Amino acid sequence: MSLVRRITRSTVAALALPAALLALWWVLSADSESYYLPPLADILANVDDVWLFSDRLSVDVLPSVLRLLGGFLLAVLLGVSLGTAIGSFRRVRAFCEPVLEFLRAIPPPVLVPVLMLFAGIGDAMKVLVIVSGCLWPILLNTVEGVRAVDEVLVETSRCYGVRGPARLWHLVLRSASPQIVTGMRQGLSVGIILMVISEMFAASNGLGFSIIQFQRTFAVTEMWTGILLLGVLGFLLALLMRLFEQRVLKWYFGLRQAQRGGSR
Repeated sequence: MSLVRRITRSTVAALALPAALLALWWVLSADSESYYLPPLADILANVDDVWLFSDRLSVDVLPSVLRLLGGFLLAVLLGVSLGTAIGSFRRVRAFCEPVLEFLRAIPPPVLVPVLMLFAGIGDAMKVLVIVSGCLWPILLNTVEGVRAVDEVLVETSRCYGVRGPARLWHLVLRSASPQIVTGMRQGLSVGIILMVISEMFAASNGLGFSIIQFQRTFAVTEMWTGILLLGVLGFLLALLMRLFEQRVLKWYFGLRQAQRGGSR
């Protein structure tokens, strides 16, 4: 199958269900007279004025995206580093496991008031809230991925003298990369939620701030435009994560395809 055909099929598969749901929403809401559930046509008609032909993209959307990416990348750095260290040593894992189970059981939104006390109400607080939620899926998946490194490969690398950074990069992280990317995908979903929640507390800009301001001023149609924009942003970030996954784990998908082909 050609590359163009694969890309076309993947794009159609990704857009088919959202397009069908939007079409269903359009039809079902066409005759709506509810103030709180306006027709989708009215909502889409306001997108241009609210977001595209105003300064909200630079004032609200861009800061939200930057906070999300900053918190997510910091969570990836911390999660992969700590997860590799914890997963590589059994005693360290046994020592840290009770604390990890305790901390990950705390819902990140609960930490918002606490983080406001220490980090204030600026961007630092919002980034820390995102980190506090994104960290755990990445950390725990990294630990499990490092623990699951094939013992045969470990012994083989030891026999060939592969040690230190080379062993960490080519064996441990490469073997754990499918689990790590899974944790990143889960963490990104959590991060989008926490981005919105953090901007609803003592914020002066951002997508979450705009949506809650529209709600408080009874600008319901404008509020729905913000919710739709948030959904589009989440979809685009998920699509970028999928492309990243296909790029980084190209060897893994090729190996699985070869194994399926050999088992026939």
